[in-house]
Amino acid sequence: MTMTSQRDEFHNLDDLTQGLARELAPGVTTRIFPGEHAMLSVVTIAPGAMGTLHDHPEEQWGVLLEGSAVRIQGGEEIEVRKGDFWRTPGGVPHTMRAGPEGCRVLDIFAPPREAYRKAGKGFG
Repeated sequence: MTMTSQRDEFHNLDDLTQGLARELAPGVTTRIFPGEHAMLSVVTIAPGAMGTLHDHPEEQWGVLLEGSAVRIQGGEEIEVRKGDFWRTPGGVPHTMRAGPEGCRVLDIFAPPREAYRKAGKGFG
């Protein structure tokens, strides 16, 4: 049995060298941290930028870490501020539009999104 150091299981939100990098849309980038049963994605959205409306079967939770934004989910537009968090059930169309200062979001997927297990472009 091969043992890996538990240090490999520790990460930092501000270390831009960590995670799998993906450009989701113009002005929308993420760093992905896949696990066995869940996946974290640290998304940075430039001021005024917006992702593409999309859906996927995985459940998604989001936390607004910095800035302000409008969460577009299931046909509704909901303003969110630092500290707000939300759940997006699988199959519900959603995206995010950053406020004037941009924003950073922590997304948690369960189960992990297979399309996000590698670096690349797009929402999957």
